[in-house]
Amino acid sequence: MDFSFLDKYFPYFVSGTGVTIIISLVTVLLGTLIGLIMALMKLSKNKPLNWLANIYIEVLRGTPMLLQIMIGFLVLQGLFPSKDLEVGVLTVDLGRLFPGMVVLSLNSGAYVAEIIRGGITAINYGQSEAAFSLGLRPAQTMRYVVLPQALRNILPPLGNEFITLIKDSSLLTAIGINELMGSAQIVISSSYIPLEPYFVAAALYFVMTFATSRLLNLWEKKLGKGYQR
Repeated sequence: MDFSFLDKYFPYFVSGTGVTIIISLVTVLLGTLIGLIMALMKLSKNKPLNWLANIYIEVLRGTPMLLQIMIGFLVLQGLFPSKDLEVGVLTVDLGRLFPGMVVLSLNSGAYVAEIIRGGITAINYGQSEAAFSLGLRPAQTMRYVVLPQALRNILPPLGNEFITLIKDSSLLTAIGINELMGSAQIVISSSYIPLEPYFVAAALYFVMTFATSRLLNLWEKKLGKGYQR
């Protein structure tokens, strides 16, 4: 094993990790918002809304993400200016980054929608009936009664989705985005060392996913304290 390249090229991995974290945070926030909207549409009694949500979820969950990224980039690239963003030693083209994050967010939203829908339907309907009897409207009931309780059911799978996004962000190298996987490829092409840079990238992905998993477990335990018997 030859890791001598780290002395010169480790900043590339650090910068790539930063880009990966930015992508993951933005896409999980947008994906959660999209997922919440789609979940409420799917639970709606309005048939057109329910129909649209079902099509969105089935199509995004039923096609490969890499294919979605390629199609989304070709469709959306004209909507975003091609401008370079310096992240440490890496240069990221915003004209490629924004379409990539949009596609990741849309894909994540399809999975999050089912997570949220499952969390909401797991709440006993008696909770909603009690809220209605107190004079709360359906929207207020959802916001103040159902969703706070559903959060406990939603958080574990939502955390898994965030971890998945960290790993799936590597697919954006297909459209030329220099995140962690892209930085490893830059190091390989510059150092002519074909294997070890991938080990370094794998170790950094593991650190990010493991740390995220532990933090989410702590948050889940904190939320569960009020429900312990």
